[in-house]
Amino acid sequence: MSANALDRPSPAATRKSDLAILFAIAAAIALLHLLTNNRYGFHRDELQFLSDARHLDWGFVAYPPFTPFIERIGLSLFGLSMVGLRLFSVLAQAAVIVLAGLMAKELGGSRFAQVMTAIAAAFSPLPLFQGTEFQYSSFDLLWWVLIAYLAIRLLKSDNPRWCLAIGAVVGVGLLTKYAIAFYIAGILAGLALTPARRFLMSVWFWAGIALAFLIFLPNLLWLAHHNFVSYHFLQHIHVRDVGEGRANGFLKGQFLICANLAAAPLWLAGLIGFLRNRRYRMIAFMYLVPLALFYFGKGRHYYMAPAYPMLLAMGAVLAERWLNSLPRRGRRTIEVAYFSAFALVSAYVCAIVLPLQSSGPLRNYALSHNGDLREEIGWNDLVRTVAQIRVSLPPDQQAHLGITTGNYGEYGAIEILGRAYGLPEPIGTTNSEWLRGYPTPQPTTLIVIGLGEKEANSLFTGCRWAGHNGNSEGVRNEESQYHSDIFVCGPPRQPWPQLWQEHKDFG
Repeated sequence: MSANALDRPSPAATRKSDLAILFAIAAAIALLHLLTNNRYGFHRDELQFLSDARHLDWGFVAYPPFTPFIERIGLSLFGLSMVGLRLFSVLAQAAVIVLAGLMAKELGGSRFAQVMTAIAAAFSPLPLFQGTEFQYSSFDLLWWVLIAYLAIRLLKSDNPRWCLAIGAVVGVGLLTKYAIAFYIAGILAGLALTPARRFLMSVWFWAGIALAFLIFLPNLLWLAHHNFVSYHFLQHIHVRDVGEGRANGFLKGQFLICANLAAAPLWLAGLIGFLRNRRYRMIAFMYLVPLALFYFGKGRHYYMAPAYPMLLAMGAVLAERWLNSLPRRGRRTIEVAYFSAFALVSAYVCAIVLPLQSSGPLRNYALSHNGDLREEIGWNDLVRTVAQIRVSLPPDQQAHLGITTGNYGEYGAIEILGRAYGLPEPIGTTNSEWLRGYPTPQPTTLIVIGLGEKEANSLFTGCRWAGHNGNSEGVRNEESQYHSDIFVCGPPRQPWPQLWQEHKDFG
């Protein structure tokens, strides 16, 4: 055996070092999130998850139970630490990065293809955003990517036992976000329309379906018990999104939001590669079917973001093979040009998506381009203002005080952040707040948040302006623009039971 052969690393050592590099990339992105996730405050969606985490159930109006359950664990471990509570989203994105690289490995890619896939997934706008906040879409992203990885293992090994693992993840996915049903449609279409249909006759396929159904069953029973309220919620939100133009730009968003723009050649090549590959053609349908359903159904562009890591993996493998066929100088020239463009686009993505600074030009730039970051500002100011209004009231009014809210962000802020001020539990009619009902005995004095003067007077008696809902940093967001007034009112004009029946709100 030659000295060169002795110096060459073994395949096992190479596999371990490749995996170590993927973990290093994921750890670097995770560290970036951990260092920046405490810049502002909780997002309004996070406040809703925190609120629902205090009222655990097998379902909620706006989503299935998985995310509030994980948030409850976070509350138990970390309290109200933003970095701690967002850790689970960070870990989910880190897992996506590793799985993306492993998909490239399973498709025949060496270290170069695996690393290219991992960094392309890491610096895609939507996946990068998922690590900045605690959102159900963070875990939805993970389940889509994990299913794609398991599907590749199924097709590569031809072992139908992988169907059981896929079924388990599908079940957890249904407990996370109902939109995964569109991905399931793609999986079933891919099975039926490609040579993978052979798995339909396997007992393991049906066992996977049974396992998915069993995992999802508690939430299904909850939905049936509540007259499938989540279906009506999703209908309402869809009509709202279409009416407000939120579903516009679907195809453009696939290039600008769902994946890194510089990686567009990779995922387009990956899609073509899956379509042309008889063994893996099923994966193409796992992308094309949800894409068509969302496009024609007027879904929002970011719904497709979880489908891109699998395309990037195949694209990176094909790019690696093509580059290896080129002369050394030509290959180096293309690699330098591509990664330079990728670095520029990724820097731009980070400047918009990440809260890199708590003050200064990068903060101002991010806030001017990222509405989600603006929604993290002002909640502590709101709660502090409400607490000051309560203190200003006469003792008899404080003793019979209620706080009504107009949306789930306000409700969550009063319930979660208001505990430090001893504020009473809020009263709200949005999403699962409505299911919790109104307090007994009913309050006779109300601090009213989230309503305009005309609406407040139409619902409650004796309203007077009491304070301003803004933020000390002067950031224009939903609260400061549209819900800027706070009122003190008397009891509602209708009896509480009648008021409650007429105000079942979705948001």
